[in-house]
Amino acid sequence: MSMTSSVDEGYRYRERTLKSQSFMNEASEYMPGGVTANIKYFTPHPIVMNKAKGAYVYDVDGNEYVDYLLSYGALKLGHGHEAITKAIGDQLEEQGTCLFGTPHHYEVEMAKQIKQLYPSMENIRYTNSGTEATLLALRLARAYTGKEGIAKFEGHYHGGFDEVLVSVNPSLEQAGPEQEPNSVLESKGMSERHKNTTITLPFNDLASCEEILRKKHQEIGAVIIEPLQGGFIRASQSFIEGMRQLTKEFGILFIFDEVKTGFRVALGGAQELYEVQPDLTTLGKVIGGGFPVGIVGGRKEIMNITSPSHSADVFDISQSQTSNASDVLFHSGTYNGHPTILACGLATLEVLKKETADVCNLTSELKTELEHLFKQYSIPMLAVGEGSIFNIVITDKKNISHYRDLQASDFKLRKKMDLRLLLEGIYTKPLNRYSVSTAHTAVEVEKTIEAFRRVLNDL
Repeated sequence: MSMTSSVDEGYRYRERTLKSQSFMNEASEYMPGGVTANIKYFTPHPIVMNKAKGAYVYDVDGNEYVDYLLSYGALKLGHGHEAITKAIGDQLEEQGTCLFGTPHHYEVEMAKQIKQLYPSMENIRYTNSGTEATLLALRLARAYTGKEGIAKFEGHYHGGFDEVLVSVNPSLEQAGPEQEPNSVLESKGMSERHKNTTITLPFNDLASCEEILRKKHQEIGAVIIEPLQGGFIRASQSFIEGMRQLTKEFGILFIFDEVKTGFRVALGGAQELYEVQPDLTTLGKVIGGGFPVGIVGGRKEIMNITSPSHSADVFDISQSQTSNASDVLFHSGTYNGHPTILACGLATLEVLKKETADVCNLTSELKTELEHLFKQYSIPMLAVGEGSIFNIVITDKKNISHYRDLQASDFKLRKKMDLRLLLEGIYTKPLNRYSVSTAHTAVEVEKTIEAFRRVLNDL
């Protein structure tokens, strides 16, 4: 692309989103960077949305977009699905409140559904986000194994807290040897000790993982993994099976972080694809029906560590003289198992049981058409992913198997393309993955292909 067209592109973007820019200028006076989460920001400025329906979002300037961000994959039914709005109304009318602060029947109903779809999740606990779910899973692992350290994989994201905000997106200069990556801290304000207590493993390299774990297994209580890195780079079957065997051998809990992949790569998540049962699983996003939720589940003997019936709880003042609160793994939260959210989650599952295959087929069609289109323009590209989630990787490689493969792709061209697609009414945050919902149809696929065709022709 020439410098002239790049300038024109930026000018067109700003002219099309003048109200978004004005909004962000005002928002910056009240919130750092004008956003409530770093992930919402991109240059030259984010697009501010005003309303949404089905597969579409509409910005404050009145522009329409086919939405492939879907709140980072959370909205698998699209925007404003009637099953969700009905579930909210029915729950409020039936129960008369949006919150009890006590046990209620939706907690058990959802647990039954989760256990049916994810048999490894024999018992569960609810949280308020995927981040909270991974926090609890790691606490459970430390309590169960008595080992302080954890291991994660290079390029994998498990939430914004210190233990796991390590080597998510390191520069290759910092990352170290491919077979034994460095643990790189990804934020200011983090303790240097996490460089030692969080071990970074190379994804899809079983031999190197085995070598690291054999040296350090006595200090590692958990290995946490995105079975598909970023929700789209698939672990090989042999790698997942090998890691399952190694973690059992070394007395390490194997945690599947399925916040992205749950209900998207398959209704039963990645563990359904691999037919491998982890010790613990974390879920989020899709199962909230558009509301904040997280779930941790796993083997009964691990999950029962959280039971307050075993000893004193931190809030049980009456028992403080006879037993220690530290004898119980503490987990609490005012909004855990929120009735309205679980009602929406149950409604979401009912729709997905009927329509998951259709969404996956539509996504497969979109991926195939995009790869064919890029081939026509002699631009090497892979549409990488499973189920209803994928990413566009501009690369000469025949396969993308880990973080460093991804880093070798053409991010510069991809970012230019994404900005042009926004001008064409195709929405995802630049460089982000694509998610498809039950609201997407062949009409949206055709619009998307034609938008890509115009962009590729210009490029």
